[in-house]
Amino acid sequence: MFANIANTFANCFKIPELKSRIIFTLLVLAICRVIAIIPIPGLDGAALTAYASKAARAGSGGLLGMYSLFTGGALERCAIGALGIMPYISATIIIQLLSAVIPTLSKLAREEGGRTKIIQYGRYLTVLLCLGQGLAMALGWEHPDKIFNGFDGRLVLIENIWWYRVQTVLLVTTGTLLLMWLGEQISERGIGNGISLVITIGILARFPTTGRAVYYMFFPPGGQPVSKGILFQSIALILLLLAVVGAVIAVTQAQRKIPVQYAQRSVGRKVVPGGTSFMPLRVNYAGVMPIIFAQAILMFPEGMFRMLGSTFNLKLFSDIALLLAHGSFTYICLEGLMIIFFSYFWVATQFNELQISDDLKKYGGYIPGVRPGHATSQFLHEAMSRITLAGAIFLAGIAILPVVLYRALNVPFEVASFFGGTSILITVGVMLDTLRQMESHLLMRHYDGFLRGGRGGSGPRLRGRF
Repeated sequence: MFANIANTFANCFKIPELKSRIIFTLLVLAICRVIAIIPIPGLDGAALTAYASKAARAGSGGLLGMYSLFTGGALERCAIGALGIMPYISATIIIQLLSAVIPTLSKLAREEGGRTKIIQYGRYLTVLLCLGQGLAMALGWEHPDKIFNGFDGRLVLIENIWWYRVQTVLLVTTGTLLLMWLGEQISERGIGNGISLVITIGILARFPTTGRAVYYMFFPPGGQPVSKGILFQSIALILLLLAVVGAVIAVTQAQRKIPVQYAQRSVGRKVVPGGTSFMPLRVNYAGVMPIIFAQAILMFPEGMFRMLGSTFNLKLFSDIALLLAHGSFTYICLEGLMIIFFSYFWVATQFNELQISDDLKKYGGYIPGVRPGHATSQFLHEAMSRITLAGAIFLAGIAILPVVLYRALNVPFEVASFFGGTSILITVGVMLDTLRQMESHLLMRHYDGFLRGGRGGSGPRLRGRF
């Protein structure tokens, strides 16, 4: 199997167009990593990096650890890419949600050339979000002890505070816009979805640190002997990782196929014959969005109540912040319920069963055993609700998994957060999509190679499935 996979990847570089796309994608992703490393002048990024490493080992990363996951470590380095690509994703989600509830935007999205205007509106909104979030981030770096629990020291080294604020807002806004442009270049001239790959490369950038932590689990520093308990936990972690990756792949690919029958109909002087096809309903229709929504919302209450408690010296607010701390029982329960809620919310806003029913009726299609019109839309609504519940429960379990690994198996938090939860879900999904695009290029350019012998009888045997 591994030989076939290696042979398939080798054949990717035999196609000039696919080879250039892969090399271009790798070069652009390297530039994205540089943006996540270059520090903002006047900030002590080393102090925040040391605090982030200490908090990750203690399992108390909270806001810093979660946001740093999507920025590839740029936030903890105080780099120009500290905002990451998240403002662009947030703007895109907001535009999509508004398109579902505002008739003008909904009509514009269906018009010819309207999609381009929708994307342009998303870019304008991205700039506004970057300016607002950049200012909030600059103010937060001025008082890091109120944002990051246990931080002792200062980050801002510039005396002119207003110059620091203007400079920081402009730099982080420019960094996000540059990442957005690079992601779009990958989608257009490279391979895979550019924005998703920018996030994925940031997650994979943590692999050396995580790998070192895994190595220390097997071989503790200082020449300490490996106990049987630690060895058992390490083996169990590897087996669990394989099981989680397999489950993520299965659920990501899982779908319910609804049979659709098309009747014979006349179009002008032509008679279009009927046929049978399938309508795929994805189990995990919302993807990773419910986890992002839930964790993004749960970030702010803890920091807000901690800031209020330290500012006004009120124990009640400090107790609430402790109750909502990352990894607490209350946090886990709220996160699970919010993921289930946002899974249904995303499906309700993006899956339009009424439009699907009308389109089926318009083109002479129907679901066997279901009447066209309202009955079809009701059937699709009930079917989507049932499979969404299964996908939402799976997402909730994946999101809670890192905390369970850390609490129950005593796995280092940086290892648990990398091999479970949002990171593994995003990485596996993006890799599957990228491999799928590479496979389409192979099928299109080397069609004969997928069958032994082919038309010429001597073509190489390639594997179209990874």
